[in-house]
Amino acid sequence: MNDITLANTCSAKILLSFIAMISLLSGCASSDNANKCGTVSAYIKPDTGQYLYRTLVTHLDGIPVISRPNYVLPVGVHEFTVVELINSPELKVSLAARGTKILTVNVEADQRYHIAAQMFTDKIYVGRNSDFWQPVVFQQESHQCEIDPIP
Repeated sequence: MNDITLANTCSAKILLSFIAMISLLSGCASSDNANKCGTVSAYIKPDTGQYLYRTLVTHLDGIPVISRPNYVLPVGVHEFTVVELINSPELKVSLAARGTKILTVNVEADQRYHIAAQMFTDKIYVGRNSDFWQPVVFQQESHQCEIDPIP
């Protein structure tokens, strides 16, 4: 082999090693991101003075769930189907109007989102009018999150 061929061979090996190292590091970064999580919580009793009330989660990402205080979730967009638990003498709607609504939460790493039902007070809601509330995230805070490893 002459010096030029040897130099090109060494350069190619260095370049291939560099590309392999970058690929390996990229794989580590994406797998780290797969373990990132956040928490959506429905256990805090919100301030009814601000017309915020508790909710009951019935479905998570379209799958029926048993309602619980905390949902530890991977980073990303998640849909909660919730029912309001509004107990206000100002509310005069029938039980038939008290259906479910969808709340979409973009879960970020190491964040906790507290959800509630926001009751609207801009007019009197009676009968079967279901527009008297909407699900909301009423508080967001830093919270260290860990997804339990699957056994």
